[in-house]
Amino acid sequence: MLVPGFFVLNTMEIQENIINKVAQSGLVTLDPAEFYQPGERVIYDIAPNLFQGLILREKDFREFVKEHDWTQYEGKNIGIICSADAIVPAWAYMLLANRMAPYANEVVFGDLETLETVLFSKAIAKLDAEQYRDQRMVIKGCGDIPVPVSAYVAITEKLTPVVKSLMFGEPCSTVPLYKRKD
Repeated sequence: MLVPGFFVLNTMEIQENIINKVAQSGLVTLDPAEFYQPGERVIYDIAPNLFQGLILREKDFREFVKEHDWTQYEGKNIGIICSADAIVPAWAYMLLANRMAPYANEVVFGDLETLETVLFSKAIAKLDAEQYRDQRMVIKGCGDIPVPVSAYVAITEKLTPVVKSLMFGEPCSTVPLYKRKD
């Protein structure tokens, strides 16, 4: 029995009328997290190699480099720093990089933020922007993997010359960044 003023809707009829406008928009989404490089991120601090925490003694340092087990850096991404307020010659960092490079995925001078920037930059540099020629692009803004701002800048620089438009966010809610004038 129906109560006056109420009516029953046919749910099948409603479902047929729902249109996914995002899917029909022709937008291509690029997730910067796709450029995340695998491998543990570690910092190598040269400070413990300093004599009295102040100075690098070449003979001692070279002996350390010769004796140290560099295989422990296998497959890792390494940032080399000096946390002490000391003057460390550039050759010391170069020597460390030389010994780590055969084992590590990546070795950079800098902290974890610098390391992540370099990893993303190298991956984005390999992106073939031509595959996005004349596309309406959305650069995804949220995800499970933290993406440095530098990666968003690198993607923007790489895609702007070829895309029709560039937006940031999600296809349902974007911030326009660039639109080519035809």
